[in-house]
Amino acid sequence: MEYNKQVMNLIVGLGNPGKEYEHTYHNVGRMALEHWLAQTDADATFRRHGDYFEYARSGDIVFVRPLTFMNESGLAVREAAKHFTIKPEDIVVLHDDSDIPPGEYKISFGGGAAGHKGVQSVIDHLHTEDFSRGRIGIRDPQEQTRKKAGDFVLDAVTPTDRNMLAGVFAEIEASALRA
Repeated sequence: MEYNKQVMNLIVGLGNPGKEYEHTYHNVGRMALEHWLAQTDADATFRRHGDYFEYARSGDIVFVRPLTFMNESGLAVREAAKHFTIKPEDIVVLHDDSDIPPGEYKISFGGGAAGHKGVQSVIDHLHTEDFSRGRIGIRDPQEQTRKKAGDFVLDAVTPTDRNMLAGVFAEIEASALRA
């Protein structure tokens, strides 16, 4: 993961705002962000910035939770990058990925959205694909017929997957801090 300890970094956890979405598969990016923040020595209180995002800081990292819905995440990311004067290459976007099973993740830099509308919104609003992604798996590898992502991303994360995801979140954080 492209984490640059020499400059301020923006870590964004994609998801939908609101209690009804809080523990759904589409919000694993937000869950990962909150897990990472909880591991820091920072005050985990998020401060609201307008209608687009809320943030918490720990040293050279700004943790951002968009207040927009997933498909409009790019608005929040663009506004946060502008507010904190952060270049796209110093942004890490954590998000769900329906092509990867739970318990697995992929770290990438650049590239397309692969059908993820939240990531596409970020690309569209930053006018570049040059940012890092922590792609967190959510697809049940046992499903008999491949479902469309929209058919399960708003389901509640199962207790088994929640435990598995906690390990994934810790691995993503560790790999970013080693970079």
